[in-house]
Amino acid sequence: MREPVRHSSACSKARSAVPLRGRHWIAFWLVALLAALWLVIARQTAALNAARALNELREERATLEGRRADLERRVRTAQSRAVLLPKAHKQGLRLPADTEIILIPAPSEPRQPSQPPELPF
Repeated sequence: MREPVRHSSACSKARSAVPLRGRHWIAFWLVALLAALWLVIARQTAALNAARALNELREERATLEGRRADLERRVRTAQSRAVLLPKAHKQGLRLPADTEIILIPAPSEPRQPSQPPELPF
């Protein structure tokens, strides 16, 4: 008869380096699959949050553009002759006569000698 083989400490060290068996491969691929799915979910969540933030910024921009257009309209209205003349009359001002208007030309910027003169197009 054969004697049972006793494992020495050297043999137990070699046994820990045994290649992975079927259930170990299944567990490994399951963990890898779960990690990949977790990454996809994290990416999609980040994309949804970014899309939500972008939508909020677009709405805020539209609101601000509407407010800006309203303010520009109010400024144009306040600068109009129909609004300014009554206010000027209340303060004792009047429109100048044609002979009282003097046009002063604005000084032109001196050209540098290295630049050729600009041609009108």
